[in-house]
Amino acid sequence: MSLIVNRARSTSLPNLLAWRALGFRTICSGRLGLAPSTSPYSPAPAGTKILESFKEEFEVGSQVVTLETGKIARFANGSVVLGMDETKVLSTVTCAKSNSPGDFLPLTVDYQEKLYAQGLIPNTYMRREGAPKERELLCGRLIDRPIRPLFPSGFYHEVQIMASVLSLDGKQDPDILAANASSAALMLSNIPWRGPIGVIRLGRIDGKIVVNPTMDELSSSDLSLIYACTRDKTMMIDVQAREISEKDLAAALRLAHPEAVKFIDPQIRLAAKAGKQKKEYKLSMLSEKTLEKVADLAATRIESIFTDPSKGKFERGEALDDIGKDVQKVFEEEGDQESLSILPKAVDTVRKKVVRSRMISDGFRVDGRHLDEVRPIYCESHHLPAAHGSALFSRGETQVLCAVSLGAPADAQKLDSMVGPPKKRFMLHYSFPPFCTNEVGKKGGLNRREVGHGTLAEKALVAVMPPEEDFPYTVRINSEVMSSDGSTSMASVCGGSMALMDAGIPLRAHVAGVSVGLITDVDPSNGEIKDYRIVTDILGLEDHLGDMDFKIAGTRSGVTAIQLDIKPAGIPLDIVCESLENAREARLQILDHMEREINSPRGTYSPRLVTLKYTNDALRSLSGPMGALKRKIQEETGARLYIDDGTLTIVAKSQTVMDKAQEKVDFIIGREIVVGDVYKGTVTSIKEYGAFVEFNGGQQGLLHMSELSHEPVSKVSDVLHIGKYVTMRCIDTDVRGNIKLSLKALLPKPEPKSASGPPEKIPTVKDTVSTETSSFGETVASLPSVVEPPQKSKLAVPAVVIRTAVECDEAEKSSLVDTNTKPKRAATLKPERKLKSTDSKQTGTQKEDEALRSTGPEETIVNCAKKPSKKKKKSKNEADESTSVSARKLKIGTEMTGKVQQVRTHGLVLDLGGGIRGMYKFEGDEETEFEIGDALQVKCISFTTKGIPVMALVDNEDF
Repeated sequence: MSLIVNRARSTSLPNLLAWRALGFRTICSGRLGLAPSTSPYSPAPAGTKILESFKEEFEVGSQVVTLETGKIARFANGSVVLGMDETKVLSTVTCAKSNSPGDFLPLTVDYQEKLYAQGLIPNTYMRREGAPKERELLCGRLIDRPIRPLFPSGFYHEVQIMASVLSLDGKQDPDILAANASSAALMLSNIPWRGPIGVIRLGRIDGKIVVNPTMDELSSSDLSLIYACTRDKTMMIDVQAREISEKDLAAALRLAHPEAVKFIDPQIRLAAKAGKQKKEYKLSMLSEKTLEKVADLAATRIESIFTDPSKGKFERGEALDDIGKDVQKVFEEEGDQESLSILPKAVDTVRKKVVRSRMISDGFRVDGRHLDEVRPIYCESHHLPAAHGSALFSRGETQVLCAVSLGAPADAQKLDSMVGPPKKRFMLHYSFPPFCTNEVGKKGGLNRREVGHGTLAEKALVAVMPPEEDFPYTVRINSEVMSSDGSTSMASVCGGSMALMDAGIPLRAHVAGVSVGLITDVDPSNGEIKDYRIVTDILGLEDHLGDMDFKIAGTRSGVTAIQLDIKPAGIPLDIVCESLENAREARLQILDHMEREINSPRGTYSPRLVTLKYTNDALRSLSGPMGALKRKIQEETGARLYIDDGTLTIVAKSQTVMDKAQEKVDFIIGREIVVGDVYKGTVTSIKEYGAFVEFNGGQQGLLHMSELSHEPVSKVSDVLHIGKYVTMRCIDTDVRGNIKLSLKALLPKPEPKSASGPPEKIPTVKDTVSTETSSFGETVASLPSVVEPPQKSKLAVPAVVIRTAVECDEAEKSSLVDTNTKPKRAATLKPERKLKSTDSKQTGTQKEDEALRSTGPEETIVNCAKKPSKKKKKSKNEADESTSVSARKLKIGTEMTGKVQQVRTHGLVLDLGGGIRGMYKFEGDEETEFEIGDALQVKCISFTTKGIPVMALVDNEDF
């Protein structure tokens, strides 16, 4: 503005066109007046302040709050900027000059959050803010509810309040600031209003009440209480809690009142400095003459209708319409046009007096119930067979149908808001179609009433939902109002709780809700309440004719949500606290009906959900170019795949669909191998010792023949063939990446055979199998690493010790066995055996089967040693005379006598004495005849990685 003054001084135009030359002074506090000046043509003196603003500063809780006016939005009827820390909210008020044609107050409250307040650009196509978001509608309702009752009766001029967030630091929720700023703007305007009000938010952390909690503090608070009041009466309450008791809630309300009053005095001081004179507006009031005439004509008939409990909602409405038509005829005959224009309002006023006086004097209601009586309740769960969960809840003539849908975490609603969480995984969408009240209407977009009722029910139920770590589903409830006769939002709470149980969601407890009303008898001289009645479970008519609509929802343990709306200019806090106990008793009655219908999660039709962790590279390969591979899997299986940062979520309608989708995913990218998990794969090759299976995205695993069945298996090909699709369990992995699989781990164990005598103790062999590469370049399985003889002490030295090369050298130096002295061959030697014929091979196979049955499937030949060109066997008698070598003294080069324990197709299992088992493999395809029990002179030539000694026959030339 200083720039404007400078231009006015330097302009070549006549001074007559300059602002100051016209004799106007600065716009201050929304007023424009003449500037007192001795010379109308003299310029403004240097240093004159062009803009004048007024400011009030005070402290609430631990924050400093400022109210400022006169600097911006000066043309508005009233404008205030309220600041707290670095958050600033502008609220403006305007009013129409003429009355609206209706008989109600057309008050509009618009709350808007634009991203420039945080230095951001909208991510929309047009890079502009669009239609009001859900949060903006809710904040607008929060401002409207405590302000509307304070306008005078008969004031029907259109009023608009606009609250805009100018700057936001993210610490405080600006909704409370906007409500207080709107109250201050109304105080500065010339609009008749019986304010101001104060609005405060309280939290509770670790049992302690926190005034004006920050957003971080609210996330750890079990209470979010918004309280609005005048200096001595309550105007509005909004609560979201985690089962807080009625006693603690009443204490929090009494603490909130003095904190909210701290906002009132600064508004009064600011209005005294910069406020406008209140304008005299024409009020549309009913004349006493018209009211008396309508009462004489219709009061008796109205009382007879509204005291008959047999009449329903629509019957009473039709009878009231007939009464209005009869009164209208009388006024038309008299030519009383003034009375005819206000006839509907007059008839409604007479009806209100009749119904309220009967409830105050007699304690009976329109439908014949007592004041604390709940309407008849009907509950039915699983009403919709194909839905994940559903319930039908009826209370009197109010009926609500709720359906639950479960989805993946990626289905969560993204909240494009400047404060609060970025997404919401639990949603309740409330729908109020016209047919529920037998009316004709057009169904449009977001409705403020539907959004408000749905959010209230959502807050009531979210308190008992399981945490996201235990239940990662996204949950949506659709609440469809089938018929409405009061308190449909609380019916949505009851129906939604049963539907969640029917969907299999493990709720902590059932939640029920009820609406409590109030009927007061007010002294017209001073406005004080002479008498009152608290009404439980109000009808739609009682909500319309009463003074309070107090919606309270909770469990048996405490309250989870509250919404209080009133019609008069405030009610005492003591009445509010008294209503909490009435609501609790009614809530317990409703919970009894709900628990009899369903009291535990069912979840018969719940979808299956699996969350898997992968690398981002693996997920990119699963998605494919432009997501083509992912879409193909979804089309082929019917499952839905959601890919996030390192996470793959699969949602399927049934377990069969889930298995198909997981198989597709495993085939493409596999998953992390976990010992104990079950996998499916295809046999790619068969060896003598087992089979190799391809699974889990191309990985190879060994299915050893000992893991095929609990019964002995002689040939792998008897059980498996190449290309067979098998289901197996991973039983072990090693550091080299070898994967060991098992079929028998998924088979039931056979029952042990009963024996007449005590069972013979057989040495047990651990079934740990490893894989290693033979000299022929093929992967084979090694023998068990540890042999446990019967009745072996736990402190005994193990039968086989795995030693390094250094340990073997040290043991060789200290060995008592002279390796240079070669033991003599047995005196009696069996003649050299010839190669088997076809018949002999068949006989050998039968012996091999017998050996397998006697020793079990765990033992197998896995390594090889070159045999000499000529082999001799020692007799049993001479073998018994040989001295066995202990496990500690056995080393490479040690010669000894070993007994044939098993004869296999490709080699021998030798008993070296002392519980030591050795192995010897035939050379090439030749097989020499051996018998179990034959004694052979052998020499240790190496050890396997598991410490199993590999033996070779001592040649004749060695002697």
